Amino acid sequence: MAGCGALLVAGCAPVGAPDSGRGSSPPGTASPGPGSAGPSGGQASPTVAPPPAKGSVTVTGEAAKGLESPWGVAPLPGGDLLVASRDKGTISRIAAGSGAVTRIGEVPGVDPGGEGGLLGLALSPSFASDRLVYVYFTTASDNRIARLRYDEKRPAGQQLGAPDTVFRGIPKGLIHNGGRIAFGPDGMLYAGTGETGVTGLAQDPKSLGGKILRMTPDGDPVHGNPEADSVVYSLGHRNVQGLAWDRDKRLWAAEFGQNTWDELNLIEPGANYGWPEAEGKAGKPGLRDPMAVWRTEDASPSGIAWAEGSVWMAGLKGERLWRIPLAGTAQAAEPEAFLEGKYGRLRTVVPLGGDKLLLVTSETDGRGSPEAGDDRILTLTVR
Repeated sequence: MAGCGALLVAGCAPVGAPDSGRGSSPPGTASPGPGSAGPSGGQASPTVAPPPAKGSVTVTGEAAKGLESPWGVAPLPGGDLLVASRDKGTISRIAAGSGAVTRIGEVPGVDPGGEGGLLGLALSPSFASDRLVYVYFTTASDNRIARLRYDEKRPAGQQLGAPDTVFRGIPKGLIHNGGRIAFGPDGMLYAGTGETGVTGLAQDPKSLGGKILRMTPDGDPVHGNPEADSVVYSLGHRNVQGLAWDRDKRLWAAEFGQNTWDELNLIEPGANYGWPEAEGKAGKPGLRDPMAVWRTEDASPSGIAWAEGSVWMAGLKGERLWRIPLAGTAQAAEPEAFLEGKYGRLRTVVPLGGDKLLLVTSETDGRGSPEAGDDRILTLTVR
């Protein structure tokens, strides 16, 4: 359950084999069945009641502590975790139960600096047989995606094979590198990128900056993308670090605003989400408004996950976990904040199935105030 509970963030396949063919339709865009909604629909499945207006969060324990600049997390079959260190460029394994941390290897070529480094992690949908771990990382010249074979039989610290570059050429900067990767219900690889502080990249259809990308596991464009020869899935983004699919396979993304509005967006292929022409709900023709917004001091969202009918969103500057209950493509109730200020900056949320989540703190990223034991991976029960 722990391995496949990582579907939304870490890339495990959903129940049932995904269609990984190059002609597969994006999730949520195929003809909806009775009572379901495509990405433009507003109704939830009639057999599923919306979540309650008021939720709850219980911190049930710590999966690990004493981590340095943790960013991406990928649950393994059996309950252990893989965690990436942004600034060290290493991947470690966390033992379920004991929380023991063992470095399995280093990703060659990581060039940390500012907001860059070793960022997102995702397990191959065929991890049980191919043992491939996908990584999004910053190099001296770009941001790129590579995959490495994980061999547990080799000595600790030497268990990662040579990186096989899947996709390269994503713009890099000291800020706004994006970095979240995830395999969708269609078996395709999605990546959130940033515009590196060069705002015009977000509206440039030829740039990979400020976009959500969709590609095959080998890094090729997917038939069904807005442009057949392009991996660009949506544009007009400032800095996407959160990707998650809901029960009806609709894709949601969290995005950092500039000085006014952070956003939660429902992603549709080919849609333009406005940056830098719009921030928040601008109502401009041709631009897609977010479903929900927050003041930047209250959120600065990084990772998101879907669980129990709600999107759960980690806030960095806001130092809180937001719950956004959904009814189809609309809010079922007002967002709620939990854990405000209790654990500091929050980076990543990982679903483990049902009402269980992992929550990763980010106090050692250079912008926090780390205390003894930071950084941590917390275990949560949510409603």
